[in-house]
Amino acid sequence: MEIRILTPKIFSFKRTVISHGWYGLLPFEFDRQNWRLKRVIDLNKRRPITVEISGTNRFLRVEFGEDLGDAHIEKVTRDVRHILRLDDDLETFYATVRSDPDFAWIEIQGAGRLIRSPTVFEDLVKMICTTNCSWALTQKMVTGLVEKLGRKTTDRRNAFPVPEALAAQPVEFFVKEVRAGYRAPYLKELAERIVSGDLNVEAWLHSELPTTELIKQIKSVKGAGDYAAENLLKLLGRYDGLALDSWTRAKFFEVRNNGKKTTDRKIAQYYSRFNQWRGLALWCDMTRDWLQ
Repeated sequence: MEIRILTPKIFSFKRTVISHGWYGLLPFEFDRQNWRLKRVIDLNKRRPITVEISGTNRFLRVEFGEDLGDAHIEKVTRDVRHILRLDDDLETFYATVRSDPDFAWIEIQGAGRLIRSPTVFEDLVKMICTTNCSWALTQKMVTGLVEKLGRKTTDRRNAFPVPEALAAQPVEFFVKEVRAGYRAPYLKELAERIVSGDLNVEAWLHSELPTTELIKQIKSVKGAGDYAAENLLKLLGRYDGLALDSWTRAKFFEVRNNGKKTTDRKIAQYYSRFNQWRGLALWCDMTRDWLQ
């Protein structure tokens, strides 16, 4: 079966898929040679399903091998739109960068949409798993969570586990089976807070709180410091923070400072002209060479 979803006038499937590393973490799978993105979609009471997404100039093609009712087709469509940020309004961002010779390419190439997961919970867990470790370890932790706790599709893939699945495990599971290290109790506590109703991370998507207050809520989650909070904000559609880490600093030194080290303050000053879009401008700038 196949669904076709119209894309915005300014949109790049390629730029969106490889906008950051989520495409390399289960339950995403990416075939770069053919530019096809697979994703396991959780259909709640029904068995999860694997969909394969490809893009044209005008629409996305979403293919799957099972018959689905209207309600499940709506869920798949909604999740794909969310993952690839089809409903994000970037016109103000494009208007901000189009007059700058070094940044006008962003609009021309349809960049600026950052791939995300269907749920804030998944994005938050993955952010915690990217903190203070190598990318290889991040992949190992996420793979462990998905393969050991995620519900299976008919093609033997696994969905990302729901909070209840994490909350039911002892801390030792996250240490021994997921190799989460110091994050082990944090992952369990996060899941328990969500299951108990103490924390509603999905509400952050539409929160009317000022960014400073929303950051406080995100940082109330153990394991989510400044880096994780500012990166998660980008996936929520807020781009005030730069989310600087060792990689972005080194890349800035290379791209914008002739290979010389500089301070975070000077990096912030460089992108300050983009105002509330400065974090997105920085990220596009640092990843421009990811698609040549």
